[in-house]
Amino acid sequence: MNRIAAVDGIHRRYLHDEVAERLRELILTGELEPRERINEIELCERFGISRTPLREAIKILATEGLLELLPNRGARVGHVSQSEIEEMIEVVAGLEATAAELACRSITDAEVDVIEAKTLVMQKAYARGDEKSYFTLNREIHEAMMQAAQNATLANIYANLSSRIQRMRYTAHKTPEQWQRAMDEHTRMAELLRARDGEALARVVRDHIRGKKDVITAAYGS
Repeated sequence: MNRIAAVDGIHRRYLHDEVAERLRELILTGELEPRERINEIELCERFGISRTPLREAIKILATEGLLELLPNRGARVGHVSQSEIEEMIEVVAGLEATAAELACRSITDAEVDVIEAKTLVMQKAYARGDEKSYFTLNREIHEAMMQAAQNATLANIYANLSSRIQRMRYTAHKTPEQWQRAMDEHTRMAELLRARDGEALARVVRDHIRGKKDVITAAYGS
């Protein structure tokens, strides 16, 4: 069942890029689910556009692996096999560990303050069982550390790869014990970032990402 609801139209400047960004958001938030067919007519009505910019946007997301092009049958949301999930998590873990070590060399006190503040708010979300807020803050913290690394090449590789597993990474349900461990690891990450201990932070980040593998494959592996 298609759950797309009407929203405001899109501005005309750089139209296919804006359409791609909006469509990407629908996929990453789960409004469009893995293997779901793209309804071009409905999306054109929703965004207030013609099919040309939508099809250009679909091509963009197909190159990112978020969509699959079907011969003479349009496109559908991509899906990831269990082996692909395992492989991608290993690579993401390596990229984030590298970013963590680099961040410790260049991050400012103000940037650490922001990450610490988000970690405290995330702890409160965890305490009240607010999964939506928790996962949003979780993603923002990981992205903030990647940005603090100040390495555009690393960031681009990370963005292209992590987008394929972003939704499952931040929404896969953990057991209470796994969730507690993840929260404890985030607290430790903030401490090590403040201390600029890049080597220790890289180890914690790598283990933190790898610790999600079983949860994600159990929920989304195919």
